[in-house]
Amino acid sequence: MGPGHQTGAHAAVAIRSSRKGTIVKFRTVVEPPEPMRGLEVPAEVVEELGGGARPRVAITLNGHSWHSRVAIMRGRHLLGLSNANRTAAGVTVGDEVEVEVVLDTEPPALAEPADLARALDADPAARAGFDRLSHSRRRRHILAVEGAKKPETRARRIDQVLSALRAL
Repeated sequence: MGPGHQTGAHAAVAIRSSRKGTIVKFRTVVEPPEPMRGLEVPAEVVEELGGGARPRVAITLNGHSWHSRVAIMRGRHLLGLSNANRTAAGVTVGDEVEVEVVLDTEPPALAEPADLARALDADPAARAGFDRLSHSRRRRHILAVEGAKKPETRARRIDQVLSALRAL
């Protein structure tokens, strides 16, 4: 399959509205995982979702749901399909499947470690700064704290987070 390959397996797009937003269903073929393939998304589906060229979406395939982002590779819109999601959905490479997608407008959930949350709650300026951060910057701080192996390293990283947030 060359760079310009098109599967041609797309069927008509079905659209309906729900409390979650616009739900779009389409048919496609489960593609081989190499190189970085999965489920091709028709351009009209991406347009209908209205979240830009690479929208975050909630995906349902055979009753199994997960969250991801539409990727663009070699001019094609794709949804990654990991081995775990492929197995959970009960599909294999080559299967023609019906996929349901809805624009995911909720930011991904982040769990603040208890010690970081206590420190932020005890420092109103730092808490206000943390709450104003983008999802990715909050995630970076949380991962820095969670990545500490020793309690003293964790405490030092929490102090660094608080200092950085107070400076905002």
